[in-house]
Amino acid sequence: MITSKHLSKDERTNKEFGRLKRIFKDLAKDKKDIVISLLRNAAFMTITLEDLQVQINENGVMSEYRNGENQWGTKKSPEVEIYNTMIKNHTAIIRQLEDLLPDVKAEEASEEILKYAFGRK
Repeated sequence: MITSKHLSKDERTNKEFGRLKRIFKDLAKDKKDIVISLLRNAAFMTITLEDLQVQINENGVMSEYRNGENQWGTKKSPEVEIYNTMIKNHTAIIRQLEDLLPDVKAEEASEEILKYAFGRK
């Protein structure tokens, strides 16, 4: 995860893009051209998901609404809805990218993802 209060969203996204690009540096040129778009989208989604997590942690998962004088209640916050949609798309892109890696790289990437997911170093 790339987090810093001193970097803009674009800077954080570019940093994440660079990190992802390094993982795919040994990919054949014809595949690299295809992968660049996926990497850019994955980097954008990673940073956006991080930002949404912060907003959800600060504001909670529910928000209040009011439609007219007597109609009000609570609903899932807009951030949660966006997060849920984006995490599915992010997962799909990561799977696509992982499938493009050579077997050895895929195993290394899977290990890194598991370490990241379970907080191991």
